[in-house]
Amino acid sequence: MKPLDARTSPPDARPTWVQVDLDALAANVNALKSHARAERLMAVVKADGYGHGLIPSAEAALRGGADWLAVALVEEGEALRAGGIDAPVLVLAEAPVAAAGRLLAAGLTPAAYTRPFLEALDAAGRARDEPVAVQVKLDTGMRRVGVPPTDWEDALRFVANAPGLRLQGLWSHFAVADEPHHPFIAHQAREFRRGLEVAQRAGLRPELVHLCNSAGTLHLPDEHFDMVRPGLAVYGLEPAPGLAGAVPLRPALSWFSRLSMVKDVAAGESVSYGLRWTAEAPTRIGTIPAGYADGVRRGLSNVGRVLAGGRAVPIAGTVCMDQFLVDLGQAGAAAGDEVCLIGSQGDAVISVDDWAAWLGTINYEIVCGISARVPRVYRGGGA
Repeated sequence: MKPLDARTSPPDARPTWVQVDLDALAANVNALKSHARAERLMAVVKADGYGHGLIPSAEAALRGGADWLAVALVEEGEALRAGGIDAPVLVLAEAPVAAAGRLLAAGLTPAAYTRPFLEALDAAGRARDEPVAVQVKLDTGMRRVGVPPTDWEDALRFVANAPGLRLQGLWSHFAVADEPHHPFIAHQAREFRRGLEVAQRAGLRPELVHLCNSAGTLHLPDEHFDMVRPGLAVYGLEPAPGLAGAVPLRPALSWFSRLSMVKDVAAGESVSYGLRWTAEAPTRIGTIPAGYADGVRRGLSNVGRVLAGGRAVPIAGTVCMDQFLVDLGQAGAAAGDEVCLIGSQGDAVISVDDWAAWLGTINYEIVCGISARVPRVYRGGGA
């Protein structure tokens, strides 16, 4: 892959593009690993690398020092292998039993937390006369997935006695690590340690023990165990405002477009679907060729802003599927001028967190919601 400079060479066919700084992503991983007490770091690259691109993000994370990668789906792991990545990959969510063979054929490491899946993996290990390395997830209180506490002893005893299984890892997931003073953090940490004791009583000694997501990596050093498992922070975004502290994180993603049309609009004229924005004075309206099919959420209508000419200008009217409008005021602007949806122009900045605040959501959803039809252009990372 030959990275391009998106600011000077946007895609010809679509004047709307996401730019990803691979050097920033690698530097984030390096900073997180240097900060962690754990020796190893697992970079989470699920959901197309949180919207940054699966293969480029994985390559940059490994260049930054990641020891493992994590995905949510077997298909994501297979895509990594097809892209030439041979690093260890954990599939965080249990695959359907019918997909166990595909998972193992791709050389992926399964997470497991139900008896039917553990039995399928055991059978596969016995059939190939080589135990399957498995990482068992314990439910320590989030109540999403994981072995329930009432089943820990039975599940871990089954793993200990299954000739087709080898317990490689034991792990869990924090529910409120992004709220540093929440008492449930300590509760989950205690529960996880109790799970480790249950495993030890069953005669198990997992090679890898991991609990901390991005927030835990940043502010829970006592819970780092053998490996930390950051996701959002890999991409330079904070799981909660101010949580990064001394860890230097750089956002890797920016989003640019170009004005496709500029029109004069008289006072009293209304624009876009539903005519829900009306000019209070004569102004200039710019059209941007991106819409809710691209990830510019309809909830930004009359709320969000973009950067044009180095200043923030408001979205005017309803965001459409493929386009939206902005109020340029009386500033000089012409079709072809660059606009910045996320990122910087001069000293002006619009961040992913700004979008999240306007939409009443979290920064994770913003970057993951930029659709695949928006071209990704990469900078850094070597030729």
